[in-house]
Formats: sequence, structure tokens, C-alpha cells
Amino acid sequence: MIPYGRQSINQEDVDAVVRVLQSDYLTQGPTVPLFEDSVIAHCGARHALAVNSATSALHIACLALGLGPGDWLWTTPITFVASANCALYCGAQVSFVDIDPLTYNLCPDALEQKLLRAKIENRLPKIVVPVHLCGQPCDMQRIHALAQKFGFKIIEDASHAIGGKYLGEPIGNCRFSDITVFSFHPVKIITTAEGGMVVTNSSELFESMGLLRSHGITRDVRQMSHAPDGPWYYQQVALGFNYRMTDLQAALGVSQMHRLEGFVAQRHAIANRYEQLLSELPVTRPWQHPDGYSGLHLYVIRLQTERLMSSQREIFEVLRDKGVGVNLHYIPVHTQPYYARMGFLSEDYPQAMRYYAQAISLPMYPGLTQAMQEQVVDALSGVLQ
Repeated sequence: MIPYGRQSINQEDVDAVVRVLQSDYLTQGPTVPLFEDSVIAHCGARHALAVNSATSALHIACLALGLGPGDWLWTTPITFVASANCALYCGAQVSFVDIDPLTYNLCPDALEQKLLRAKIENRLPKIVVPVHLCGQPCDMQRIHALAQKFGFKIIEDASHAIGGKYLGEPIGNCRFSDITVFSFHPVKIITTAEGGMVVTNSSELFESMGLLRSHGITRDVRQMSHAPDGPWYYQQVALGFNYRMTDLQAALGVSQMHRLEGFVAQRHAIANRYEQLLSELPVTRPWQHPDGYSGLHLYVIRLQTERLMSSQREIFEVLRDKGVGVNLHYIPVHTQPYYARMGFLSEDYPQAMRYYAQAISLPMYPGLTQAMQEQVVDALSGVLQ
């Protein structure tokens, strides 16, 4: 089976992890800060904190921004559930903004219309979470302008997007957001097995998230209520979590960062080849906004269902039977039973539903060979005839 995504591990990665295994620190050692520094150097933000998952990163980002009961977080329905769940962890409420039919990202026009209605109803969001779906950046300049007008904070969910660019600058510089979140799951652009990171330009948010990452405990005298009892002393000054990343994971991350640009370039080469191979088939290929350079975590096509005899499900199942591990990113969050019980209806977000009825994610990862890519397209071509 050709998977839709797969990690790329080389001997340098293995050696980096082995060095940590043979060192004095398997966790809470010097390698996590090295990984954080490598991401800072890449994206240009001032601060970074490595955590055990992007979900944890979203959670502490929301808490640091003061999200809580009575507040609202808005995000896109076309994302993994974590982009919305992070609000519920904080006791806040969630709503969604429909997607742009070209980029599949949160639509700025729909956001502005919803904000105008929410202002009248006194239900403006405290936080908006734009998700850079597939690695393509959202229209952050427009979303930031709306944040300035309506007073909400921005968390960029860049789980798909490390290595991408927006307006010629690296995604993650937080020029148009308060916090950016990355994911390092094995199918993402670089991996630490499981893992995530928050980056920000705010020293205050950085300190707050640092406490939340590790039980709310500090050894920093400046954050303590009184002078330390001795050199052993620490204080719990907030209610935090055990969201730390291990040095083993960070060692893999540092090594992977050395190949980040190459990984993204390979993904673009694969996408360019797909563009040629799929040009005669009844599918809509991904459209890339000229303001962005996508990380291309995913390659999503949309079936031109009005031209096809077979259903989306039939096509999906035939491709799987032929050894092509296609997937579907994502089931609209508002249709999940947990969210449907809150009163969301499928028809609330029509563009998201149209996308869901047509989308299929084709294999996309640096190890995808030309022969494998031809097998993917041959299988797709055969089922679309």
C-alpha cells in the first residue's frame, strides 16, 4: 500500500537520537532548547516552546491568551478536531467560519460577515484560529486587519505548514498573529514522532505558556511569592500540565530541521508532476494563492462529481483496493456527533460540505517515487473512466 503520508528517517536522524540515548539526559536536557532555537532561527519569531503535541500547543496557547468560560473561539470546519477542541478544554464555546472555495482555508469574507453579526449580538470571539490547510497559508493580512478592528486574538494553526511562506516570509514569524502552532506528527513535514511547538513574539505569552507546559512550576525567583528556601526550591504558581517534549524527540527534530527546505522542495516537485499527470482527468487540482508558498503537507484533489458515474466513496474504495492509500482531510468538525449535539447543522457551512463531498487526499511525501506516483495516477485514471 502506498500511504498518503510517511516520515523520512535517515542515518543522521538515527545517530542524533542514539547520541541522546547514550547521554545523561533523556528528557529535560539541553536538546529541547536546541530544537526550539532551530525553529526560531528558521521562522524568525522571538520565542519557541516545544511540547508533546500540537494539541497541547493549542491548549496552552488558548490558556495563555485568557480563553475561558463565557468566551468564544472561532475556527474553520475543515480541520482536525483539535483546532476546535482546544476551546472546550478551556470551558469556552466554539463556532465555525465557512471556507474559501479556492484555498479551502477559513474565508476572510465569511469571517467579516460573521463578525459584523456577532458585534450586534455581543458575541464576538476572543480568539480566531485560522488553519493553514495542506500547508497553504491563510489570508493572514486580512484576518489580522479584522482582528485589529474587532478586537480578537489570533492563533495560527500551522500544523501543516512549517517550511512554507506567506508574503515571502516564513510561516511562524507571528507577524500577523499572537501565537503560531506547529505539529511534528510522523506524516507532517518534519517529525519528532509525536510533538508540537508554539512560537510567539510576546515575552509575556512565552512565560505563561512555559509555566503551563510543566505543571505550573517555576524555579525562576522573579515568579516566586518569596525567596527560595534553598537551592532545591521550586514553586507551583499556576495550574499547569505535563506537556513537555523529551530530548529524544527533540534530537530527531533538530536533525530533521536540517532537511526542512529539501523536504518542502521535494513536495513541490511531486505536486508539479501531479499537476501534469492529472491535467486531463475530471478532478480539480489544488490552487495555490500567489501570496503563499505552501508547505504542501497534503495534496487534495476535488472530484468533479457532476462528470462522474462513480461516487466519491466508490472511487475511494477502489483506490484503496488498488494499493493507493488515499485519505480524506477532513470530515467537517461541525458534523461530528459531539458537535452536532451542540446544535450545529450540516447545512450551516455549505462550502465545507461541498468540499467534503468531493475531496480526496492523494499520497504526498518526499519518498514518493515517480513510479509510485504513476501508479497512483494510473489507478485514479482507471476508476474515473
